[in-house]
Amino acid sequence: MKTFDWHGFARLSYFCRTIIMTNTLNVIVPCYNPPEGWEAALVERFENFRREVADLSPAVGLVVVNDGSARNAGPDNFARLESLLPGVRVVSYAQNRGKGYALRQGVKASESALHLVTDTDFPYTIGSMRRIVEHLLIQGGIAAGNRDAAYYDSVPGFRRLLSKTLRWVLRNVLRQPISDSQCGLKGFDNAGRAVFLETEIDRFLFDLEFLMLANGRVAVHPVPVELRSGVVFSKVGWKILATEGLNFLKLLTRRKPR
Repeated sequence: MKTFDWHGFARLSYFCRTIIMTNTLNVIVPCYNPPEGWEAALVERFENFRREVADLSPAVGLVVVNDGSARNAGPDNFARLESLLPGVRVVSYAQNRGKGYALRQGVKASESALHLVTDTDFPYTIGSMRRIVEHLLIQGGIAAGNRDAAYYDSVPGFRRLLSKTLRWVLRNVLRQPISDSQCGLKGFDNAGRAVFLETEIDRFLFDLEFLMLANGRVAVHPVPVELRSGVVFSKVGWKILATEGLNFLKLLTRRKPR
């Protein structure tokens, strides 16, 4: 009687797991004082995205990071989220630390081959998000959303000025390969994940820090993205601007000599 080839079975099982894991994907979003009803809205947008990339990834998960919210993010809210989306991963802590810190905690908890970071309201079109995943599967590294000129027609004047000024500095002063560092939609493989976890800035300029750390180490590919209609922008306060101004000076002094 012929014996079963356990070694061959183990090799085949490992091969199958490797193929499946190659395309696994987690979406990571920060959550801070979200609006009422955010749970159902998030799940609906996530499910739309999951259906859109079903042919690209066999397993798409969601990681939500509660960044010390003071409202609409209590145990009942997350119980509701988990009932709507079984398997969602929730990371939570008591003190608000900022978007950069929140996303680091979410990325640290993400166990997949590919990782996509965005905001809780999924401000970019589902087609844009799919484009990021397609680029990752083909090129690997980091796929960074790059907003077109139409983006500036949708944003408040002060935010537009800030964004255009930073893009000019990135191109002409920092000589970065991509000028749109602050687009909140980025994807990366595990090489990019390792760099992402090296960032130290807790608030908004973590995006720029990420791309600067990646420069010369992990390939960064700009990917055209578009805002979805109806996105509401949060206000940028002077306190945040002062903090980020100091962070920007730190990044300038950290630059590697050319």
